[in-house]
Amino acid sequence: MPRPDAESLAVWQAFLEAHARVLERLEREMATQRGLTLVWYEVLLHLSHAPGGRLRMRELANSVLLSRSGLSRRIDAMERAGLVRRESCPSDRRGVFAVLTERGRATLRRAAPVHLSGIHEHFGRHLDPGERAVMKAVFERLAEAADVERRRRRGRSQPLPEGPRSAPGCAPDEPHSIEDAGGRRRP
Repeated sequence: MPRPDAESLAVWQAFLEAHARVLERLEREMATQRGLTLVWYEVLLHLSHAPGGRLRMRELANSVLLSRSGLSRRIDAMERAGLVRRESCPSDRRGVFAVLTERGRATLRRAAPVHLSGIHEHFGRHLDPGERAVMKAVFERLAEAADVERRRRRGRSQPLPEGPRSAPGCAPDEPHSIEDAGGRRRP
């Protein structure tokens, strides 16, 4: 089995450290300023982009990037806080939707500026346009390679279902997109 060289390991370690530190700062700011976790913010964001503000629980779990573990418990807590509600699927008795409430939508609107400002402060402003372009290309290539490998393991040649994917940097109530570090939107 091939092993990474020393330079690849150093890049990997730097990526992990930067990722952990930036997320920790974003998480702390969101908790301090808005009383939310980043996972709650991300769930609210995905629901805001979904038609009718609702997603099947399975689709929501597939779209969450930060933490998929314990999503059902998180939705329970968000439901108790009045941010989401669950609805049964009329055509599939086993299916359950998570639905964004008005309180959830208002909470997301108040939280978005904090999160977007944090992304700029702790990430975007430290990169010049050339670095952003390189990082974007590299991360897209890595994500595509992971998707190809996942399809190969599942024995599929067709693309994986995408579902509503948006990075937790996107603002609510805008067309589904991912915002790059330069503030540009892409589908």
